[in-house]
Amino acid sequence: MELKNIVWDLEKYEEFKKFLLLEGDEKYREFHSKLLGVKKDVIGIRTPVLKEYAKKISKGDWKGYLKYSGDEYYEESVIEGLILGYCSSMYEERIEYLNQFIENIDNWAVCDIAVANLKFLKKERERYYDFIKNCIEADNSWRIRFGVVALLDFYLIGDYIDNIFEICLRIKSEDYYVKMSQAWLISIMFIKFREKTLEYLKSQRLDSWIQNKAIQKIRESKRVSIEDKDLVLKLKVI
Repeated sequence: MELKNIVWDLEKYEEFKKFLLLEGDEKYREFHSKLLGVKKDVIGIRTPVLKEYAKKISKGDWKGYLKYSGDEYYEESVIEGLILGYCSSMYEERIEYLNQFIENIDNWAVCDIAVANLKFLKKERERYYDFIKNCIEADNSWRIRFGVVALLDFYLIGDYIDNIFEICLRIKSEDYYVKMSQAWLISIMFIKFREKTLEYLKSQRLDSWIQNKAIQKIRESKRVSIEDKDLVLKLKVI
C-alpha cells in the first residue's frame, strides 16, 4: 500500500487492517503475545516494520489516519504512538493527540515504544517538561509510566537530575509497571550519574521494592563495574 498517498476514511483504514493481518508472522505472534502478557490480539509484525509504516503515514494524511485508527490489535496501537513521534505538529495540537493516545495505552510495550520515538523532546525538553511531570502526577498508571519513561529517554542530563530524584520519591503508585519503570530509571541514572545516584540509594528514602529492584538492574548491567555491583548490593533493603 502507498501509505503516504492515502486520504484516510473508514474504508481505507479497514483495507489497511486487512493488509496488516496478511503481514503477520505466526511464530513471532506467539512469542510476542507471551512477552506482552496482555489479552489484546497480536498480529505478529516486528517493530522495525511498524516504524516504516508509521513513517510513511506521517508523511501524508496522518490526522485522517488517527481519526479512524482502532485498537483491536497491538500493532494498531503501536503505529498510532509512533506516528506522534514522526509527524510534524505544533505544540498544542501534539499535546492533544498525546493525551488521547495515553488514555488508550494498555501495555508496557505500546507505552515504551511510543515514548522512545518522541525525538522532538530532545530539542524541546523544557517546553514539554511540565506535561511530562503532569503525567507522572496523574492517577492513571500508564500515564505515570509514560512520564517516567520519557524522563529516562530524554531528560537524563545535568539540569534535570536533582529534580528527577525528587520526582521518584513522590510517586506512590503500587502498580507493577510503574514501579518497574522507576527502578529502570534509577538504574540508568546510576550509570550516567554514579555519585549522585549512589548517595540517593544510600539515603534509602525509596520504596524498598523499588530500591531493591533498581539495585538488581544495576547489577545486571554490563556497563557497571564488578566493584560497583558489590557496592550497591550492600544497599539492598532486607
